[in-house]
Amino acid sequence: MSTPPPNDTASEEHDGSDKELWKITLGELDEKMGVKILEESVERVVATMPVEGNRQSFGLLHGGASLAVGEAVGSWAAVIHASTLGKTAVGVDVSATHHRSAREGQITITATPIHLGGTLTTHEVLITNEAGQRLCTLRITNLLMRRHKR
Repeated sequence: MSTPPPNDTASEEHDGSDKELWKITLGELDEKMGVKILEESVERVVATMPVEGNRQSFGLLHGGASLAVGEAVGSWAAVIHASTLGKTAVGVDVSATHHRSAREGQITITATPIHLGGTLTTHEVLITNEAGQRLCTLRITNLLMRRHKR
């Protein structure tokens, strides 16, 4: 599971008073995959990614690319929620079902909450093609943890 970038070091504990919404920052893999953020809020995170450059040897969207981008978007959604509590989040479980694939175009990745708790979050992440057809459904659970000051 990818872990969002640390907001701080472990030397000083955070008192929870800083509850500014966390803003998404793309990681190296996200940039290489061509991910673009369209929306970011507690209620919904939406991103796009091109199929080109993310295909496997048979010319189809790589299932691993779907998992990587879906896990990233779901984790970002969890960290945004966690930031409202003065916390951060780390992924503890992700599963995916591939329904169909794509050979070209852009995919849209949308994370919405199933459960937003103080200890755990669970998000559904839908990956769709340009026609709105569901390509993949992911479910991701993240553990919320106390942040530490930088």
